[in-house]
Amino acid sequence: MTIKCALIYDFDGTLAEGDCAQHGLMPALGIDDVGEFWSKVKARAKHDDSDEILAYMGLLAAKAEALNSPEISAANLQKHGATIPLFPGVDSWFDRINAFAQEHDIELHHYIISSGLDEMIRGTSIGKHFRMIYACKYHYSDDGQKAIWPAQAINYTTKTQFLFRINKGIDNAWDNEAVNRFIEPQQREIPFDRMIYFGDGDTDIPSMKMVRYQGGFSLAVFDQKKWATPKTQDKVEKLISEERANYVVPAVYEEGSHLDITVKGLLKLFKRKAG
Repeated sequence: MTIKCALIYDFDGTLAEGDCAQHGLMPALGIDDVGEFWSKVKARAKHDDSDEILAYMGLLAAKAEALNSPEISAANLQKHGATIPLFPGVDSWFDRINAFAQEHDIELHHYIISSGLDEMIRGTSIGKHFRMIYACKYHYSDDGQKAIWPAQAINYTTKTQFLFRINKGIDNAWDNEAVNRFIEPQQREIPFDRMIYFGDGDTDIPSMKMVRYQGGFSLAVFDQKKWATPKTQDKVEKLISEERANYVVPAVYEEGSHLDITVKGLLKLFKRKAG
C-alpha cells in the first residue's frame, strides 16, 4: 500500500543561509546595513501598530519606488533568488529523499511555508521541487515591473493555516471556504501524523507545535557555522525545553547526515504505522 507523506519547510535559515532579501535584492536597493534595515522594520511596525512582515515588504517596496528601481519585479526577484546560498546537500536532497520514499512505497510531497519572498524562492535551483510554495508575494503593475502592494504576507501565526491546506489537499492560498470546510480526518489528503515540519526558530514555533500535537514530527535545524554563538544555543535550548521540536539537527542535508538519517527513519515509521 502506498501512503502520502509531506515534508514541509521554512526557507530562511532552514534550507538557505540568512534571509531571502539580503541576497542580491537588498544590495541592489542600496541597503548595505541589514541590521539597520531590520531595526527600521521593527520601528515602523511598532509605530504603526502593524504586522512586521507587512512593514518589511512595505519598506522594500518604498525603497524601490524612491530609487525608481525595477528590482522588485517577478523576473528580477527570481534572478536574485538564484544567488541565495543553500545549506550543504540541499541541491541533491530532493532527488535522494524522493528515491528513498519511492523504494518504500511512499508518495512524498514537498512544501514551503515561509515569510521569505515567493519569487526569490522560485528562483533558486530547488524551486521546482515543491508542490506548493506558500510565501510572501507582491501584486504587480500591469507591466510586471512595479510592486503595488503585498498580495500575501506570511507571519509566524498565519503559517499554521497552510498546514490545514496541505492536510486537506488545497493547493492555493485564496480558497477560504475550502480550508474551513469540515472533512473527516481519515478522508483528508495528507494526515498530520504523516507530516514532518522543518524550521529554525521563533517564527516556526506555532507550526512545530501544531504538527507535533497532531501526531507528526518537527525538526529544528540550525546553521552549524553559528552553533558556537549564544543566540543559536539559546534558541535550540528553548525549542527543546518548551517541547516544540522532536529532534534538533544541523542544517546539513547530505547523504548520511544526522538530518538525512532522521528523516528516513521517520518516513519508515510512518510506513510501519500505516501497516
